[in-house]
Amino acid sequence: MSGSAPALSAIRACFEGAIPGMMATCAEDGTPNVAYISQVCYVDERHIALSFQFFNKTRQNILANPYATVLVMDPVTAAFHRLHIRYLRTETEGPLFESMKAQLAGIASHSGMAGVFRLRGSDVYEVEAIEALEGEHLPAPPRPALLAAVRRCAERLAACAATDEVLQAALAVLSDHLDIRHAMILMLDAAAQRLYTVASSGYATSGVGSEIEMGHGVIGTAARERTPVRISHMTSAAAYSHAVRSSLRETQPGLELETEIPYPGLPEPHSQLAVPIQSAGRLLGVLFVESPQDMRFGFEDEDALVAIAAHLGAALDLLQTAAEPASPEATVEASAPSASGAPLAVRHYLANNSVFIGERYLIKGVAGAILGKLLREHTRQGRNEFTNRELRLDPALKLPDLSDNLEARLVLLQRRLAESGSEICIEKTGRGRFRLKVQRPVVLEEIAA
Repeated sequence: MSGSAPALSAIRACFEGAIPGMMATCAEDGTPNVAYISQVCYVDERHIALSFQFFNKTRQNILANPYATVLVMDPVTAAFHRLHIRYLRTETEGPLFESMKAQLAGIASHSGMAGVFRLRGSDVYEVEAIEALEGEHLPAPPRPALLAAVRRCAERLAACAATDEVLQAALAVLSDHLDIRHAMILMLDAAAQRLYTVASSGYATSGVGSEIEMGHGVIGTAARERTPVRISHMTSAAAYSHAVRSSLRETQPGLELETEIPYPGLPEPHSQLAVPIQSAGRLLGVLFVESPQDMRFGFEDEDALVAIAAHLGAALDLLQTAAEPASPEATVEASAPSASGAPLAVRHYLANNSVFIGERYLIKGVAGAILGKLLREHTRQGRNEFTNRELRLDPALKLPDLSDNLEARLVLLQRRLAESGSEICIEKTGRGRFRLKVQRPVVLEEIAA
């Protein structure tokens, strides 16, 4: 690229999908062709990706002659730039393809072309030169202070001493410093290949415990591909609708029980952004935000949330390790007040560890297995004091390895109990220690099938 030419990163606003680009190609015999292109996506400082949807004249020309130009416009300043590009390859799977596929679904729904637009591949091009075209244009708007928000997040997360504090601090930063009103944090259940909600803000109900399958929708795609997925327009595409939630009926058809926790998302989101939470090369979960406004999240918001998710992943990983006390013998049994009143019936279905308190579904999976253990030992031995370490060492629980965040499971269980108003709760009593509190005598029924 020319030294006086703008850097590709400096014109990223042109690649937001608000205004289609125009692509000029040339056939082998020199015949030119100009066509609109649905997506021109920024890849890195040297590359862009264009959507391959149809085997048309543009596609034929590129396969015969890999050189082309693309005209793009900044949707705010109306400044035009011409990119001289060279075709390298077509990707039909992976993070870039899945991200563009999700974005195209939003563009297609917004423009009434949901039945026509279908991504067949992501064509990757090297940008060999950039021209800033002459002409009047509007002044650039002031840039938001997103770096300051990332700094505030890093400071607040560094001050947290527990997983629940970290989760709430991250959501508070989004609201207080980024004006993001609807957000949630989901953690990965590696064994089940599902993501479960552990914290949310801005919704009528918290949705804690609701699940999304790996690879489904914006959230599941971001998790599976480990890449940010951003949609700027409301999509009616089924693949990017809200969560697909499983119930006990799917795994045990003979049981007429409902185990669905309502997903807390907006009924009609017009902008969505999902960012994977990772640490030491491992996927921990997803940070997800949405808005009822079109074009709410730009590339700078995406950059900020990627940085915040990285801080969040490191903090969660650190606290998970720190939450294990030095030895299992460190537990101190405290005398708990005796429960009184009518017995509280609890059913624990061992098939998938679903737990019902009375007739109301509470939780399932690993968190359900943990609660089953706590209630079993409470009813049989009168125990109320427990440690994270003993949960980790109990083979009957079949817990995943250390990479599966036990602290997050306990936060999930604690919040589900609090929201259910079930007269059962758990509270932290120290590093890696917690207490089970019951207000009424518990009658536990464990059902094998």
